[in-house]
Amino acid sequence: MPSMKVPLIDLTPLYLSQEIRHIESLHAKAPLMERAGLAAAHQARELMHERRGPILVLAGPGNNGGDAFVAARYLQEWFFDVYVLFTGNVEKLPPDAAKAFHRWQQHSPRSLLTQWHAEKQWALIIDGLFGLGLRSEPKDPYRSLIERVNAQGAPVLALDLPSGLDADTGRVYGRCIRATHTLTFIAAKPGLFTQDGPDHCGQISLEDLEVPRLTSHNVCGQILTYPTQGLAPRPKNSHKGSFGSVGIIGGAPGMLGAALLSARAAIKMGAGRVYVGLLDPQAPGVDFIQPELMMSPASTLLSLSHLNVMAIGPGLGTSAAAHELLASVIDQMRPLIIDADGLNLIAADATLQKKIKARSAPTLLTPHPGEAARLLQCSTLDIQHNRLHAVTRLAQQLNAEVLLKGAGSLCASADGQWRLNLTGNPAMASAGMGDVLTGMISALLAQTQSARHALALAVCLHGAAADQLVAESIGPIGLTASETIDRSRQLLNQLTFLPPTLS
Repeated sequence: MPSMKVPLIDLTPLYLSQEIRHIESLHAKAPLMERAGLAAAHQARELMHERRGPILVLAGPGNNGGDAFVAARYLQEWFFDVYVLFTGNVEKLPPDAAKAFHRWQQHSPRSLLTQWHAEKQWALIIDGLFGLGLRSEPKDPYRSLIERVNAQGAPVLALDLPSGLDADTGRVYGRCIRATHTLTFIAAKPGLFTQDGPDHCGQISLEDLEVPRLTSHNVCGQILTYPTQGLAPRPKNSHKGSFGSVGIIGGAPGMLGAALLSARAAIKMGAGRVYVGLLDPQAPGVDFIQPELMMSPASTLLSLSHLNVMAIGPGLGTSAAAHELLASVIDQMRPLIIDADGLNLIAADATLQKKIKARSAPTLLTPHPGEAARLLQCSTLDIQHNRLHAVTRLAQQLNAEVLLKGAGSLCASADGQWRLNLTGNPAMASAGMGDVLTGMISALLAQTQSARHALALAVCLHGAAADQLVAESIGPIGLTASETIDRSRQLLNQLTFLPPTLS
């Protein structure tokens, strides 16, 4: 197998709420609330650059409300027309938030509101209702305030995260602020980027509050950002065997297209040879659109010892023959990607699950939420309520690299490390996208030794390809899986090979 390695994609740490709390406790003597409020005021001033009118600051009953009071005080000092709406009990505010309230009140005691003023047209609304601590649906008066803000139509700056959003999961608790901008503090949180987060956060920026990154703190989560390199450049003295051989098994009757999409993606993403094993006995012996593919009955691929990587699942079906093929492939000690009906077969068979966990060769699983629910024997809603917990649990239970697809796709490893991808868009909610991704992963894995890197690079490039196509108005409506293959190939080549210098 080739020894080329994918360079590590540039990674930005992601922190869970308990990790943020730990950092805050280590810096308890630092003026974090003052810094947060000042940073919020600066961003609010930028947003008001070409706007006129009053600013409404919503202050909640906790430290997020304290940040809001500080921001209001600075904006008042800068001669903005600022009102603070606070419906809580001052005596129950945390100590720092209470100090922030009293300092603000000294500057503008007449600007305190206790109820929504329907006649006001706000130029900007600052959301400081709830921060990290919210774990249930907001109740009145906060529920009504959130509904009024969302109906207002004014720009909204959320402090740390939009009120109503879970910082760890991206789950919305009943009602949630729909912000146009979110200023998050200390570090990025996964909930901003996955599940409902992208639909509620708007443009996200980070203010670290002068808190140094803790080198001793074990951060398991990271953001996948667009890579600066693809694969190692190919030496001139190369041949097709230099870049691996991929086998793809699937294509039951009526589902031939899934296997072909996967195989076409694999050959165009650089695999030296791609073999397609089809379950449909009536399947053609050649793909006339991509004749470079070597097509045969599925069982034939089991005897090909030179295959570097095997993928199974696209259009596989759940027949007895499919189950037998899957069991045989799992027993072979080579890197294996399992998708689609391959995952459904595993979910229904505890013996297959034990075999996968015992594998010493890399195993990569790529479920969507429904398939993940079947694997974990829960509902799809359970998966979506805590996508991070689901993907890390799957990775550890099955000793595999796992990709949980969806808004903010999550990759997890058996060692507890996890990564969140930021590329991609709703145009990818289209048939065949997962089949293409399986082929891409297979090709990259055939050209590298690292399953973790191959998975990360594939999901990042696939989403980026869709992003570019949508930017060119090829979507979001009607973008097809096939169209992402060529663009993904183009992006990979751009990353791998610098353009030649003209002499």
